[in-house]
Amino acid sequence: MDQAIELLERRFLERSELIRLLMLGIMSGENALLIGPPGTAKSQLARSVSQLFGSEHWFEYLLTRFTTPDEIFGPVSLQQLKLDQYVRKTAGYLPNAQFAFLDEIFKANSAILNALLSILNERIYFNGREKEEVPLQFLMAASNELPDDDDQLTALYDRFLFRYEVHYLKHASSYERMFSLPTTPLPVVFSLYDVKDIQAAAKQVVIPETIIYFLYRLKQDLEAKEYVLSDRRWSKIAHVWRTSAALHGREQVTIWDTVFTPHMLWNVPEDLTVMQEAFEQQFTEMLKNDMENELPLQRFGQIADKWKEKESELHAFQFKKEVGAKLGKEATERNVRLLEESREEVEETARDLRNRLIQWEQREHDLHAYVLEKNRLIPHVEKYAVKYSYLRIEGERILQQLQRTYRTIFDKEIPGTDYDFTL
Repeated sequence: MDQAIELLERRFLERSELIRLLMLGIMSGENALLIGPPGTAKSQLARSVSQLFGSEHWFEYLLTRFTTPDEIFGPVSLQQLKLDQYVRKTAGYLPNAQFAFLDEIFKANSAILNALLSILNERIYFNGREKEEVPLQFLMAASNELPDDDDQLTALYDRFLFRYEVHYLKHASSYERMFSLPTTPLPVVFSLYDVKDIQAAAKQVVIPETIIYFLYRLKQDLEAKEYVLSDRRWSKIAHVWRTSAALHGREQVTIWDTVFTPHMLWNVPEDLTVMQEAFEQQFTEMLKNDMENELPLQRFGQIADKWKEKESELHAFQFKKEVGAKLGKEATERNVRLLEESREEVEETARDLRNRLIQWEQREHDLHAYVLEKNRLIPHVEKYAVKYSYLRIEGERILQQLQRTYRTIFDKEIPGTDYDFTL
């Protein structure tokens, strides 16, 4: 997978995320749709991906309003027609392809659309009276624009789980490299047996309850913003998560298998930002819960808040003792007990948190490798590395709160909790 991504990135600039998304789409057997203007290398990228599998069963076509079913599904067999059988000769056409690219797919007429629906979803082509299984592993489609409100086009659009908006190159460095890109054929990196092995392994992958709950919370957040997805789409998203886990040799889905989810949620490109914000919020919360064993911020935070609430009461008791104020026996015993309890718990918690934060800082020196170990398909590792820094900063805030509370109550520093907050 690393080799395939590197080969494609040398030829397709500023397409790192898209390339990884397509790799995941192929392995999971889901279709992909690219939205973008002409001249953004959409068809060239589709051909290059198929070359990595050495597939001879490749089909591509530019659809127009005048494209006939014969051009996509093959001509009618004249011999069979003489026998009153309406059968197409599909060899060399879409029903016989393993990889396919259909450009301007939403310009197809209804005769083509009806047959495409079953090919895209069930991988079945109705050839006359017979149902033929289609060996299609991956279909990538492209369009300059999204479909209108036509019901048939909407049904077709829903068959594409992966959606991605492609733009022209933006960086000057890309234009410098554009004129010296390699043009030789790509080597064969995968076989279709690799794909079948991954898909077989994905069926055995378990989705734990925590991830199911994560998906449900994300669903609720989107519905609160009036974005509603079909149950079929959510099911397919979970299937992609399983595929990601299988690619990484895991028997269970983890939060790291969900990173490409926003590109499976939107209906129009303008919605992607909203989808990403909702996803990132839930992802960060899930990551925090996932790291509770190593940095239990929730537990530390609860202890800090617990003694902060009693800070004024205990500080007042200490002051009254110093000035010799009269105190009731019951209140005195209660406050003495609380003082000792707070001393032990705050000291122990602060020292534990301080040691964990120092270990966390050491991990941050090699977060790049740590994140890639979780998911090698992540294109922008620094984005997720920052999330770990945010967790450390939250831990530092809790440590400062514990130290302030201790100083207020006992008028001294907590022993063994020196920490360099300037990091």
